[in-house]
Amino acid sequence: MKRRAVFWAAVSVLLAGAAWGAESAGAESPRRTRVDFSRPLRGWDGFGVNYVEAAQTRDYKADPQEYGGMSTLPEADRQKVLDLVFGAEGLRPGLLKMFLDCWHQPEPGPGYDRGPLVLTTSAYDHESTTKWMRLFAREGLARTRARGGDLAVIVTLYGPPAWMTRQKFVRGRDLDPAMKAECAKYMVAWAKFLRESEGLPVRFISLHNEGEDWTRWPADGSTADSPRHDYNLYWPPEQVVEFLKLVRRLLDAHGMNDVGVTPGETTNWYRFAEWGYARAVADDAEALRGLGLITSHGFFGPQPGRWFGDWRSAGVDILREKRPELHAWVTSTSWRRMDVFFVNEIRSNIYSAKVNGLIPWAAVQQSSKWVGGDPNPGTAVRVDDAGRFKVEAGYHFYKQVSRAGQPGMAVAEVQSNDSEAGLIGFAARGTKNPDAVVVLNLSDKAKELRLEVRGTASRRFMAWRTSPKEQYAPAGEFEVREGFIGYAAPGGSVTTFFGR
Repeated sequence: MKRRAVFWAAVSVLLAGAAWGAESAGAESPRRTRVDFSRPLRGWDGFGVNYVEAAQTRDYKADPQEYGGMSTLPEADRQKVLDLVFGAEGLRPGLLKMFLDCWHQPEPGPGYDRGPLVLTTSAYDHESTTKWMRLFAREGLARTRARGGDLAVIVTLYGPPAWMTRQKFVRGRDLDPAMKAECAKYMVAWAKFLRESEGLPVRFISLHNEGEDWTRWPADGSTADSPRHDYNLYWPPEQVVEFLKLVRRLLDAHGMNDVGVTPGETTNWYRFAEWGYARAVADDAEALRGLGLITSHGFFGPQPGRWFGDWRSAGVDILREKRPELHAWVTSTSWRRMDVFFVNEIRSNIYSAKVNGLIPWAAVQQSSKWVGGDPNPGTAVRVDDAGRFKVEAGYHFYKQVSRAGQPGMAVAEVQSNDSEAGLIGFAARGTKNPDAVVVLNLSDKAKELRLEVRGTASRRFMAWRTSPKEQYAPAGEFEVREGFIGYAAPGGSVTTFFGR
């Protein structure tokens, strides 16, 4: 009896080894993964970064918050951080988000009541609270153009000055109806300043930051608690529709016809659709004509409840049904645990929400500056209170996708019948960039993959990998044999294959 047990144990080991070997060779394996570069789903505008300066402080003179942390670094380290983000060997973003805080116009300036299209630039102080964000943008643009690229800048109203609200204090919930024109001018003046004084390629104005979330205020619209939340203003769908038209007219009146307007940035794509924003815009002909870009944050909440949110494309579909050419961007999303699941959140925004560009939450952070503890502490570069910086794991995982999906490329069709083996494909689409496919292993165990590669002239691919043990490390050169690449993906890894 003992001999028989030993015999069958040996047979089991041999069979298991044979099955593993067969999967490794691709024979009879039911797992299927495929990228088809000849089937573009939509154009790709690129990945981006966001630098946040004044975000919460209720009294800037008493508490000049600088959340990004560049101000605390020695000059040599600032240059290193800028190279890490924008340099030829860095993240190579194509998009840049810049906030408009509530401190650019502390009180009504001269000429504020001279009509809805009159802009009195002397009324604004665009410099005092934005020094480091503007430096980040200027230096980033210079590095980007030095390597032959460019940036598309989107500016987002973080919150208006206190005097523009009904409550008349910072972060009051409701816009004073008498100040609608002044709020529109506030946004346009910032975009105009950045273009003319800073030489930045501002392409879009976004109306609000998570302004759909009316429950962030007490019933009277006050801000009685400590400043844990960043700047907001409540933006019901009707107000978004009105401002799409108002800001569009104001931009045209000041020669900025090439700057588009977005409907602001809801917390997630679920709210953009379900809370009525997409439909409100689609049902107003003038607002729909004035829409230049669809935007939302892409934060994910898995459980039904207060913070639930998913990556559904319903709102994007509603607007593209009437204007198929519209692009959509994620303008903030979580770095999560700065691991493979962060990249999976990116993948879901691309293939589920059907976006053309993505910008995560702040890429450089001095997290201690966030009052009450940062709810999204992940980042690319962390700055501590002693004026030192650290490159986080999020940087290396983001690099896997940001370098692969360059502006002008296209999102390629992918397939995988293993939910733990995710793919993101970027087709060259006539650019100088190589076809690229990003492979995610969401399991903590290694996976043997036989990746089918279609629609590319490349017969060899160079691979780079980030995993719990590697930081954007070379992973070898792979030959496409009979249309397939054989690859063993380590657990928790993200691997990018660049066509040669």
